[in-house]
This record gives sequence, structure tokens and C-alpha cells, in this order.
Amino acid sequence: MVWLLKRCKECGEYTLKDECPKCGGKAVTPHPAKFSLDDKYRRYKILMKRIAEEEQKE
Repeated sequence: MVWLLKRCKECGEYTLKDECPKCGGKAVTPHPAKFSLDDKYRRYKILMKRIAEEEQKE
């Protein structure tokens, strides 16, 4: 499914563009990825989530 609505990581403004019109920050999809315990790729998804959280802290 394609998500059109995006949210700026910097200011929290919602937009349909890849770049925030208010502050120029990067806009990302605000919807979480689907998660299932039966997913054969869950190990990789959890690992990528942890890596992304560590990068945000830096």
C-alpha cells in the first residue's frame, strides 16, 4: 500500500511532499510498518528498528 501523507521529522508538520514546506526538513511516512510474530523477516525488522533508534540518539 502506498502512503501519500508524510510528516516532517524536524517540526512535525504534515505534507504530501518529500520535503517539508515549512522548515525544509525531511518528511517520512508516519505509519508504522506491519508487524507479525509469524513474519519470517521479523528478526531483520527488529534489528533495523534498533539501528534506526540508535542513529536518532546520535
